[in-house]
Amino acid sequence: MSVALTDVEFRPLHVPDSVDAADAGDFLAMTAVRNAVYEEVSGHADETITPAELLPYYHPSPYERRFIWQVWDDGRPVGRVGLDLPTDGDAHTGYVAVELLRRAHGRGIGSAGYRIAEQTARAHGRTVLQSWVEHPDAPGPRLVPPTGYGSIPADDRAARFAVRHGFSLEQIERCSAYDLHGPDEDLRRLRDAAAAAAEGYRAVAWFAPTPPAFVEGYAWMKSRMVTDAPAADLEYEEEVWDAARVARHDAQYTEAGRTLHVVAAQHIASGALCAFNELVIGTDRTRATHQEDTLVLAEHRGHRLGMLVKCENLLAWRDIAPTSPRVLTYNAEENRPMLDINEGIGFRPIAYTGAWKKVL
Repeated sequence: MSVALTDVEFRPLHVPDSVDAADAGDFLAMTAVRNAVYEEVSGHADETITPAELLPYYHPSPYERRFIWQVWDDGRPVGRVGLDLPTDGDAHTGYVAVELLRRAHGRGIGSAGYRIAEQTARAHGRTVLQSWVEHPDAPGPRLVPPTGYGSIPADDRAARFAVRHGFSLEQIERCSAYDLHGPDEDLRRLRDAAAAAAEGYRAVAWFAPTPPAFVEGYAWMKSRMVTDAPAADLEYEEEVWDAARVARHDAQYTEAGRTLHVVAAQHIASGALCAFNELVIGTDRTRATHQEDTLVLAEHRGHRLGMLVKCENLLAWRDIAPTSPRVLTYNAEENRPMLDINEGIGFRPIAYTGAWKKVL
């Protein structure tokens, strides 16, 4: 689908086999715009990713169908519109993103792009669209989700855009940062206390790709991310993870030279994995580290396993990526148990993201 709006074109993205291919120009331009948009919104470059690191996420997947349109204005790339459609089970949701450089705001380009995404979602039988958007803080009236936890500025441009297009604010996520170059005495003390409280459990660790001995347990924990984490009134399809899905997940990191390190808690008597924490960094080890999934399975909570796996991974990370300045992590504002752990470790809030939902 190619839609023109005066001098604006919404062009389906061509995904090359590699970033060195002769036809990779559009993908390189899309990555550059993505990074520039995120930096404009956040004021920092911690979300920057290289084309080679991003490309594996755009290769065909049996677990989702990904649509992306580049936004060109008078021959220059100014943004992108994305739609991800999960394929687990009888999927009915879609995930939409409209991302434009500031110079493209205020002309109806975002609305035109959103209409393309919604039409595509409807054509594929989706009945719910969801979106996550960072909202820089500002004075004035606030929007509060039904959870009652957190708020965002009601006059934020992205918030007004979401409301105008029929979305409701369902949840606030906090982005927190941890200084990797600070002293580690408190971290070691917290780790030791958590290990003492976690009687009957031990920490195990690995780099991607996941060792065969841990694949089954890791797959089960990954499948629980959409059922055991606080979700407010957002809707998720339950995911089925097996060895093939774990291998594909791991390859998205390893093929691009990114480092994924996992620390898990293992129940000693049964050998079952029951909690985990992931840290990731790209090829440039001087950039920020990203904490990705963290979970303690519901039936194993109350043993300080969340604190254990987080501290173990952060301590290991000081040797794995010693030049990385900080770790970023995201948590639902109502997820007080995990926020208590983060705050106790030393994570501090730096930004807030709104989770939006629209029933079609």
